[in-house]
Amino acid sequence: MYAFRKPFTTGLYESYELWGVGYKSILIISQVFGYMLSKIIGIKVIAELKEKKRILLIISLIAFAESALLAFALVPFPYNFMFLFLNGLPLGMVWGVIFSFLEGRKLTEFLALGLSLNLVMTSGVLKTIYLYLQETFHLTEFHLPVVIGLIFLPFFLFFVWMLAQIPPPNSEDLTLRNKRVAMSQSDKSLIIKEFGLGLICFIGTYLLLATMRDFRDNFAVEVWREIDPQFDKRIFSTTETIIGLVVVSLIALNAFIKNNFRSYLTFSSMMLVAVMLCGGTTWVFEQQLITPKTWMLSLGIGLFLPYLLIQTVVFERLIALFKARGNVGFLVYICDSVGYLGSVVLLLYREFFLKKVAFVNILMTFSYIISFVCFVLLIIQLFYFSNKYLKGKLWWQVSPSKESEYNPIG
Repeated sequence: MYAFRKPFTTGLYESYELWGVGYKSILIISQVFGYMLSKIIGIKVIAELKEKKRILLIISLIAFAESALLAFALVPFPYNFMFLFLNGLPLGMVWGVIFSFLEGRKLTEFLALGLSLNLVMTSGVLKTIYLYLQETFHLTEFHLPVVIGLIFLPFFLFFVWMLAQIPPPNSEDLTLRNKRVAMSQSDKSLIIKEFGLGLICFIGTYLLLATMRDFRDNFAVEVWREIDPQFDKRIFSTTETIIGLVVVSLIALNAFIKNNFRSYLTFSSMMLVAVMLCGGTTWVFEQQLITPKTWMLSLGIGLFLPYLLIQTVVFERLIALFKARGNVGFLVYICDSVGYLGSVVLLLYREFFLKKVAFVNILMTFSYIISFVCFVLLIIQLFYFSNKYLKGKLWWQVSPSKESEYNPIG
């Protein structure tokens, strides 16, 4: 699915400008705005999605996205930027459809590792493929996105078929993780009312992480050109693969923790350490005590670990812990819609107020902001959810049977 969204960001579009703004920034803003709108629509669509409509929806979304890339290639500059808005419009809902196959199972974390690896590694791999095709076949920056989409379309269809073969959750899954249902409006309102403050903390954390992750990914080529003009093109696939393996290994540890509350404590601790890593390694890099590659690796781990935990583990476990009636898609799409709004704001702010500031300096400043603000938000949610669940109990006194007794809104 990322082959239909990410490849165009590898292009530089250096000789193109529109309204005094770099054309690449206009393209990224157009697509991200469509993607953000898709996330807002997805709050309703994914939360209410029924099983029998999943396959048709996901194939339709990708077909629409590829058609938009074809129009992007055929319509001349400067009118083709609007088709990247149309490209992003369906793609924001693809993740929610896929995760609806995976949630509510004792092995959800393991099943979700594919999504986690995809998010971290694929962008780097696609950048390498893009540069290889560009050098080998001399395709233009406007034609490469649709070509890469066509290359990956058969693989996409095959893996969608494989998703359809996954059996429904069994009785053990339902006992451990709670049944997941298509949500009504009253279900949504009840979850927000019951867990408002904790959700706000996670949404705020996700907003900053998503904004910086998107900026780092969209302008990775520019950042590396500023750090080392002679950088090796394989650096993208190399660093993102290492980051992906480290992050996925840490996320997988949660699958071995059956008790949902202990899992909650574990991933909260991981997130706190990760956001501190963002600011800490940036400071060390500024002092020239580590290499650029080490900094980008550390920064990637510090960003992606909490980002992916929120996408794949946090709400999965909280729904199970509190026996809430609902699904992960609803909560993640609230976070995503806010996160991509932040991405659009940063892109616009950078283009109009920070145009002369180096990309690497923006990345470093944002690393410090994330370390401080996200750390505070994560501490608040830790006290909030722990107090709401324990009500005076010590964590080591909590047993799996205790979890089944707490059911305020199920």
